[in-house]
Amino acid sequence: MSRLDVVEAARLWNEATDDELIERAQAVRAQWHRPDHATYMVMRIVNYTNVCVAQCDYCAFYVLPNQDGGYVLSREDVFAKIDELVEVGGDLVAFNGGFNPKLPLGFYCDLFHSVRERYGERVEFYALTIAEFVFLADRARLSYADAAARLRDAGVHWVTGGGSEILTEDFRKRHAKWKYTVQDYFDAQRAIVESGMRTTATMVIGFDETLDERLEHLQRTRDFQDACLADGLEGLFSFLCWTYKPYGTAFGGREISGREYRRHIALSRIFLDNVTHVRTSVLTQNEEAFRALDFGADDFDLPIEDEVTQKAGARIDLDLERLLAIPQKLGYTVEYRRAERPARAVA
Repeated sequence: MSRLDVVEAARLWNEATDDELIERAQAVRAQWHRPDHATYMVMRIVNYTNVCVAQCDYCAFYVLPNQDGGYVLSREDVFAKIDELVEVGGDLVAFNGGFNPKLPLGFYCDLFHSVRERYGERVEFYALTIAEFVFLADRARLSYADAAARLRDAGVHWVTGGGSEILTEDFRKRHAKWKYTVQDYFDAQRAIVESGMRTTATMVIGFDETLDERLEHLQRTRDFQDACLADGLEGLFSFLCWTYKPYGTAFGGREISGREYRRHIALSRIFLDNVTHVRTSVLTQNEEAFRALDFGADDFDLPIEDEVTQKAGARIDLDLERLLAIPQKLGYTVEYRRAERPARAVA
C-alpha cells in the first residue's frame, strides 16, 4: 500500500467509515505492535509555576507576572509530588509551567539536577516542553544546541513535544502569537535530538483548526521524523494527541466528540507510518480514551495530576485499577512501560 498523502488523508477523513479507518489503522499498528497488546504508564504532571507571558487564549491556567495567585513551587514541594507518584506505583514526571520570565535557564538546570540526584534512575522525567525550551534558550541568548547541552549535562534525558497544539503559522497567529514560529519549534526539537536527548510529538485538536491545518501538522511531523531517521537519529519516540478543554479559557468553544477524536487517532496512525507509538489521552478523554486502541493507538498514561488541563475542565480518575480494567474488557493485555533512558544520554 502506498504512503498516505494529504489529499488521500482528506478523502479518508471525509468519506471513510469508522470500520474502514479502523482496518487501515490497525494494519499500520500491527507493523509495530501486537494487535491485542497495549502499554501504559502512571505519571504526574508537575506544574512548577503558573506565571506565563505567552498569553495563549486557550489556556485557563496562567497568570501574568505580578498578578495575584502566581506561584513557583519550592524544591520540597516538587519532591513531595514525586514521592506521592512513587507511592502509587508511578515513575514518570512531566514538568510544565509555561514562560515565566523570572526563572532563568539556571533555575531549571538546578531543579533537574536535584531531581536526578535524589531519585537516580528510579524516576524518569520529561523536563520541559519544546515551547518552554525555545523560550529559555531565547532569554539566555544561547543557541538551541548549547541550551540542550546545558539541560543534558544537568541530567535531563527527555524534552517532550508539548506546546505544539496545531503546528501551522496561521493557528499560532490566531491563538498564541507569543509562542514562537513553527520553524523555531522544529529547529529546537532537532537540536534536542542531536544532543542525545529523547523527544516526542504532540498535537491538540478541537479548537477552530481546519482539516487542512490538522493535515499540515501531521505532514510536518512525518517530514521531521523522516529527516531524523535519514540522518541516523532516533527522532520521535511517540505521538500523543489530546483534545482541547474549553472551560474557563478566553477562547471558549465546545469539546469535540469522542468519535471525532478516535477518527483522528486512526488518521494519525495511518499517516505517521514512521513513528513507533501512537498514544491516546486518558487525561482529556477519560474512559473514552481506551476505545482509541481499536483505532490504532497502542499506548496511554494514567495521570494523577495536571493543573493546566484540570483548570480547563479535565477530570482525573485516581482509581487506576478500575481504569485498567476497561482496556482489558476491550480485549487488550496491558503492560506497564517504564520510561527508557536514551542510549547516548550524559548523566
